[in-house]
Amino acid sequence: MWKLVLILLIGLFFESIGVVYLKKGITTLGDIKQINASEIIRLIKAGATNKHILLGVFFEALFFGTLLMLMSRGDVSFVWPMTSLSFVFTTFAAVWFLGEKVTSVRWIGVTLIVVGAGLISWSEKQKEQKPTTETISPAEAVPKTLNEP
Repeated sequence: MWKLVLILLIGLFFESIGVVYLKKGITTLGDIKQINASEIIRLIKAGATNKHILLGVFFEALFFGTLLMLMSRGDVSFVWPMTSLSFVFTTFAAVWFLGEKVTSVRWIGVTLIVVGAGLISWSEKQKEQKPTTETISPAEAVPKTLNEP
């Protein structure tokens, strides 16, 4: 499990750096004046040549690669919820690198995410400590009636 958590932390670091770069890049593109084909083409061209956006996409791709690796080695019911920690990493990155002000209500939300990730991590550890416990499907858990053979 610790290898998965280490890979996850590296991936979350990549993801939060990617989000910061994407935010920096998007803010330099300017406001959308109208929603039409020429404006969309302008934004795509500007975004495709913006170094911050390109770096953001690169770091997001690294995160996606680590996510694929994690999913191939761990239970999706463990891996996917643990990626919610990216919100925590990204909130800290937004404060440190973008100078964003985060309200106390948002910090409470971040704390709840950490508690949830902790519960998921704890449940995974419990699963590893009880390898002899056999899980049964919901169909097997239903008692058979007297009419069934």
